[in-house]
This record gives sequence, structure tokens and C-alpha cells, in this order.
Amino acid sequence: MSGRFTGKVALVSGGSTGIGAATARRLAQEGAQVVVMGRRQAQLAAVAGPIGAAVCTGDAADPTGAAAAVALACDRFGGLDVVVANAGGHGFATLAETSDADWEAARRSNLDTAVILLRAALPELQRRQGAIAVTASIASLAAPAGAFGYTVAKHAQIGLVRSIARDFGRQGVRCNAVCPGWVTTEMADAEMDELCARQGLASREAAYALVTRDVPLGRPAHPDEVAAAIAFLCSADAAMITGAVLTVDGGSTIVDVPTLAFG
Repeated sequence: MSGRFTGKVALVSGGSTGIGAATARRLAQEGAQVVVMGRRQAQLAAVAGPIGAAVCTGDAADPTGAAAAVALACDRFGGLDVVVANAGGHGFATLAETSDADWEAARRSNLDTAVILLRAALPELQRRQGAIAVTASIASLAAPAGAFGYTVAKHAQIGLVRSIARDFGRQGVRCNAVCPGWVTTEMADAEMDELCARQGLASREAAYALVTRDVPLGRPAHPDEVAAAIAFLCSADAAMITGAVLTVDGGSTIVDVPTLAFG
């Protein structure tokens, strides 16, 4: 593994499982000192231990928690060069089915977690000319069924990325988004289990095969594959890339849906 992040300090929110955990491991393997942030202490510790990361237990959507994570990076490792705003979830219902509390939860978990954390980190990122990656989704680019809150908040993440890239590029801060499709994470596994129940499928693997049936690469991504894309965007190899949206979706967003019947 290369040393692209040797001497760098990275903060990863939503770092206890899935893409966040894979990203923390990838950045550490490439030389970074890492702070993993999330709300599940035991799972964070399991990720942090093998890679020597620091743990910040807290909510990235809470200004106090966000400030504590940035302070930990600075106090423990001397600064902050990379922030991966990865926390997310909630918002899986139609608009008609979404209560005020549901909307608040969707906005908070998918958008506020990025906005509040990145606002807290910006002064340090400006000082060290750092890089940001926001884990968005192909739901940032299109609308899955029955996912009003998630879709709206994920679309807003793209505006967040572009706004930061536009406003802080002259201070050396880069900001990009990664938009995964189906990834074999705990959250996706739970959705596959629900699909199995609905469709009478025999296994989780059969459910993943069904949801990727029309994806050109024909499979879901592994969290490590998304982590590799995030690491690239936050590295010096992407020094001229900012405000970009990188899909890691096996080609699903290039499919022309009206011609599927001819495939």
C-alpha cells in the first residue's frame, strides 16, 4: 500500500461499520493518523484498535460533538488534513408517509452530519490546505422509490460539496463527493433481508443479484472499493479535482431505463 497519507491526519465520521470503517482502514494503511467518529463505542473501538486510530464517540450533527472530534485530531495528532463525512441513513418513506419527526431525522442524519462536522473542521482544513470527501449516493442523482427524506438530503449533499469547493478553493481546500450504488454494508444487508421477505427469495445473495440485475458490472460494491475511491479523491493524486461527483456504482447510473426491455 502506498504512503500517500504519510504525515496526514484524517477524521472519518460514521466510522464504525461499512464504508466508514473501510475508509478508516484504507487511510491508515496509506500512512494517515486517523480519528474515527460515531455513536457506537464498541464498534468504533473494534475498528480503531488494529489501525491505531483515536476514537471520538459522538454525533457529527451536534456542534459539540463535531468540535470535540476536530479537537481530538488536533490534540492527539497535531492537526487535520482530511475529513470524510460519511455518516448517514434514515428517510425511507414517501412524502405522504413522512412525519415532521421523520423528516427531521432524515435531514439530521444525512445532511446535518456533514454540514456541522465540516463547518467545525474548515478552519483547520484551511490552515493545512486539506481535502474533504462526502459519502453521498446515487440517490443524490436520481430518486429511488419510497425514499423521500433520504433522496432529498442526499441531493442536498451535492450542493454542499459544490458550495464548499467554490467558496474555499482559493484557501487550498478541496471538496468532492462519492456516490455509491449498492454496497454490501450492514444497512444494505438489512434491506436485502427485507427484499427476501417481500419476494420470497432464498438468500441475501439472491437479493443482491436481483437489485443488481441491470447494473453493467452485475454486482454490488464492496466497502473497500468505495474506500479506494475516497482515498484517491483525498490524496495528492487528485490535487486538481474539486467539486466533483464520482459514482462508484458498477455503471448503474448510465443505464437507459426505457431500453431495458431490449437488453
